[in-house]
Amino acid sequence: MAAPNDSHPESGGSNGSRGYDGFEGVVGRTAADSVPHWAEPRSAPPRAPNIVVVLIDDMGFSDTGPYGSEIETPTLNRLSDNGYRFTNYHTAPLCSPSRAALLTGVNPHRAGYGYVANADPGFPGLRLELADDVLSLPEALRANGYATFAVGKWHLVRDANLRPGASKDSWPLARGFDRYYGSLEGLNSFFHPNQLTRDNAAVDIDEYPPGYYLTDDLTDNAVRYLTDLRAHEADKPFFLYFAHVAMHGPLQVPADILERHRGRYDDGWDSVRGKRFAAQLASGLFPPGTIAAPRHHEAGYDVPPWDDLDAETRDRFARYMEVYAAMVETVDSSIGRILETIDRLGELDNTIVVFTSDNGGTAEGGPVGTRSYFSQFAHVDDPDWVRDVPHPVEDIGSERVGVHYPRGWGQVSNTPFRYYKGQTFAGGVRVPLLVSWPAGLPRDVGDDGLRTEYSYVTDLAPTLLDLAGLEFPSHRHGRPALDRDGVSFEPVLRDARIASPHPEQYSEMSGHRGFYRDGWKLLSLHEDGADVDDPRWQLFDVRTDPTELNDLSEACPEKVTELATAWDEAAWHNTVFPLLTRGDLERRRPSEARLSQNVRILPDTPVLERYRSSRLVTHRDVDIIVELAGHVAGDEGVLLAHGDIQGGYLLYIEDGRLIAGVNSYGIYRESQPVEVPVGARTITVAIRVLPHLRWSVRLSIDSVAVSSVEDVVQLVGMAPWTGISVGRDARGPVSSDLRERRGIFVYSGDLIAVEYRPGPVRVPQEIVDLLETEAERIAD
Repeated sequence: MAAPNDSHPESGGSNGSRGYDGFEGVVGRTAADSVPHWAEPRSAPPRAPNIVVVLIDDMGFSDTGPYGSEIETPTLNRLSDNGYRFTNYHTAPLCSPSRAALLTGVNPHRAGYGYVANADPGFPGLRLELADDVLSLPEALRANGYATFAVGKWHLVRDANLRPGASKDSWPLARGFDRYYGSLEGLNSFFHPNQLTRDNAAVDIDEYPPGYYLTDDLTDNAVRYLTDLRAHEADKPFFLYFAHVAMHGPLQVPADILERHRGRYDDGWDSVRGKRFAAQLASGLFPPGTIAAPRHHEAGYDVPPWDDLDAETRDRFARYMEVYAAMVETVDSSIGRILETIDRLGELDNTIVVFTSDNGGTAEGGPVGTRSYFSQFAHVDDPDWVRDVPHPVEDIGSERVGVHYPRGWGQVSNTPFRYYKGQTFAGGVRVPLLVSWPAGLPRDVGDDGLRTEYSYVTDLAPTLLDLAGLEFPSHRHGRPALDRDGVSFEPVLRDARIASPHPEQYSEMSGHRGFYRDGWKLLSLHEDGADVDDPRWQLFDVRTDPTELNDLSEACPEKVTELATAWDEAAWHNTVFPLLTRGDLERRRPSEARLSQNVRILPDTPVLERYRSSRLVTHRDVDIIVELAGHVAGDEGVLLAHGDIQGGYLLYIEDGRLIAGVNSYGIYRESQPVEVPVGARTITVAIRVLPHLRWSVRLSIDSVAVSSVEDVVQLVGMAPWTGISVGRDARGPVSSDLRERRGIFVYSGDLIAVEYRPGPVRVPQEIVDLLETEAERIAD
C-alpha cells in the first residue's frame, strides 16, 4: 500500500514530481496502490430559494396597480397581495449607477458608475466599467451553488467596449452570470433592436421575424433558461436577473395591445394624477394629510394645465400615454409568464421575487413629446431643426416611428413626487419595490405588507443573500473584494416595527446632490451654467413631508450645515470627487481615436457595432467607396445601409437605377435615380459637413458625379442607431417603404467590399460637446 501523498516520494517532490500539491487522495505508482479523490463543486444549502429580480427601466413610483395606477397589472397585484410593498425605497437617479449598486451592494461612485456607462472622464468614480475588486451578487450566488441567468438591458459596459476584440471584463458572463441574452446598451428599438447579445457575442441576425417584439423575445429566452436548467438539474437553485428594456424610449408596442388602451387618457394628466394620488392615500402608501406636489412650473421642468391645450394637442398627447400604458401591460404579462413557468416547475412558493425600477419616470420627451425620438436630443446649432417630426398620429407606438411622451406624463408616472429621472428629488429616486417569498416570508395575520422604513438600492444584494442564508465571498479572483455599503433589510421584512438599518445615504448625479439622514433630506438641484460646487441647498423633513414641498433650510440652518458637512464627507469616502457637469462627463479615452480610422468591410460581414459605426461618420466628412466586380444588368439590392427609422442613410440599386436615401430622424429624402452603366466598378458616396449641422451627400460612378441629396439634417447624437451593414439593409429599416416593398433587399450582384475613409471632424468642438452631452442624457 502506498504511503500518503505528504510522505510518498512520488507525491512529495523529492524526485522532482509536480502537480500533486493539495490532492486529497493517495498517489502511488499504480492504480492498485492509489486512492482517487474528486473535488465536488460547492452546492447550495438544502431548500435554498430561487431568486428572481425584475428591474424595469424608467418606471416611476405610481405606474403599477400596487402603487395607485389605473393600468391593469394583475401579476404585480398578486405579488403585492401576498408579499411586501415598500413605500420608502430609493435608488440612483440614472440607470447605470443604480444597476451597478443593485448588483454589487456598493455605492454607485465606488462601483465606478457616477454616470451612465458610455463615456470615460478618467476618474475613479467614473470609470464606467466594473473594477476587478468589485464583487457582484451573481458571483456570490454562483460561488454558493446557484445557476445564474441575466436577460435584458445590461448597460454596465462602455459603448467603446461593445465591439468584437474589446475588453469583456464588465460583460455579464465576466460578472458571474452563466448565460446572458439581451441588449448591452441603455435603450433599444422594440421591433428592430440594433444589436442583441447572447453570452459573449452579438447575435448575427439580419432580419427579425414577423410579429417580433423585444419584450416577448427576452421573456422567451428567460423561460428557456429556466426549463433547460430543470431538465438537467432538478435541485440547483437559480438566480434570474430580468432587466427589462421597457419602459425606456423609444416607446413602441404591438397594435393589438395598444388598442385596449384607446381613450383611457383623454381626460389628461391632471385628472389621472389626481386619481392615482387618491388611490395611494386610500391604500395607505402615505399618511393622511400628505399633499401631492403641484404640477411643475419651474423652467425646464414645467407642465401646462391639460385644459389649456387645444383639442389636437390633447389627442396626440393622450396617444403617447396609451402607448406607455400598453407597454406596462406587456411587462406585467412577461412577469406573469416567468412566474407561471416557475409554478409549473413546482417552485413558486420557494422563489424570492423582487420587482423594482432603476430610477423615476423621465422628462426626456420635453414639453410636447416627440415622434422622432433621437431628434429630440440631437441638435443645438440648426435654426431649421425639427424637434418633433410630424408623423401621422396613428403611427404613434408603431414600428414606423419612435416616440416618447411629454413630461406631463412623466410627472404622472412619479405621482406624488417632484421632478424626474436624473434629479435627486424623490421623483428621480423614489421607486416601487415589491418583495415576495411565500415559503420564507409569509405575512402574519394583520400585517398589510406595507414597509415604510427607508431603504436603498445597495441593500438588495445583502438582503437577498441574508434571506437565502448565504454570505458574500471576501475575495474576487484572489484579491480582497470591496466592502459593501448596503445593509440587509431582512429584519424590516419580517417585522414592520423595526427601524431602518440604513440611516443615511448620499446621492450625486451630474451636479445634483442629496443627503438623507434619519428622516431629514438635504437636496440641491444643479442648474446648467451654475458653479457645480456651489449647491443651493433645500431641506425637508420627509417623515412629515414625503413629497418634499416645505423647504426648511432657512428655519433650520444648523441642520443644513450638519447634513452638508456629512455630504462632503460621504463624497470623499465614495470617490464622488471631482464634481463634473454633464459637459465634463462626455470626455472620451484618447485611445478611442482609432475607431475613426479607415475600414474596409466585406459583404456578409456581421452588422458593425453601433458606436464603432458612428465614429466613422459623426461630425466629420467621409468618403464611402463601393467596389463592384463590374455591374451587370439586373444586379440590384442594397449596397450599404447605416441606421434605421430613427435616422440613417443607405445606397441601393433598384430596376437598374442608383439611389441614395437619407433618413433625418424620420424625414426621408432620396437622390434623383440614375442609371448604373454596365461594367461600373466604383460608386462613391461623399458626405460633407455643412454649416448648422447639415450634410451634403454626393454620388459618383467611376469618378463621374451623377446625383446628390443636398442640405439634409446631419445625423448626430445616438443616430444612426443600427450599425453599418454591407450588401443588405439589416435589422431596422432606413426606409420603411423600401423594407415593405423589398425586405432587407440583399444585393444580387458581385459586391467586392465597401470602404469607409473618414476625414477630419468639421463640427466646432463646442457644438460637439453640447451634442454629446444631450445624447448621453438618453443613453441610460
